Amino acid sequence: MHAPLRPPIPVETLLLAYRSGIFPMADRREDTEVFWVEPRERAILPLDGLHISKSLRKVLRSDGFTVTLDRAFEQVVRACAEPRADHPETWISERIVQSYVGLHRAGHAHSVECWVDSASGERTLVGGLYGVSFDRVFCGESMFSRAPNASKVALAWLVALLRQAGFALLDCQFMTEHLRTMGAIEIPQRDYRRRVDLAHGRPATSLGTAWRYFSEGAGYAPGAGAGVGDAAGPAAASSPGQRIAQSLTQTS
Repeated sequence: MHAPLRPPIPVETLLLAYRSGIFPMADRREDTEVFWVEPRERAILPLDGLHISKSLRKVLRSDGFTVTLDRAFEQVVRACAEPRADHPETWISERIVQSYVGLHRAGHAHSVECWVDSASGERTLVGGLYGVSFDRVFCGESMFSRAPNASKVALAWLVALLRQAGFALLDCQFMTEHLRTMGAIEIPQRDYRRRVDLAHGRPATSLGTAWRYFSEGAGYAPGAGAGVGDAAGPAAASSPGQRIAQSLTQTS
């Protein structure tokens, strides 16, 4: 018999935790309790240090995926919680799902989705990631991939969006080999807390505005954010994937 689901973690509690350098996890999917984690070594991905291989750059430019922002937040979280061959258990319990859905509704959690279209026009979610945003900080929580390179494309888009919007810090929490190959580094927790403090304040523009800049190109001029209105910049490229690849050229 399953224990009754406890109420979601309040939005204010989650935001205070993230600003303090800690975050919640569960031992397994069925848990109703959470524990709070403060890693001694924190993985971050410098926004000017993303490593993009030639093959990934080719995938980006080909626009093989349709990339969206906040189109299917809960679907992405639940996909990240699905069992995998190397991870049969998950730290994303139902209570955590509901807690982050609440954070998303409050405007402090976002998802990047990768879709593929079938010949019949049906769109299928094949990869993505989600995380928490506050001030000029984005804390990546988890990612998933059901097609080759889908999670890498989502991460490349996220970095480009954060750079365009004026964010200062991308937290990856724990280091993985996948993140290391993409340019992530580890720093002591005290240094991470210092970077969080330095990233205080509002970004230049919203992630939604940054997404429209890359998705709609030169025809979109929001009037804020790095590179906006520069006809020779990424917005002048012919497709969203090409704009993303061009915007990240200096970081690879």
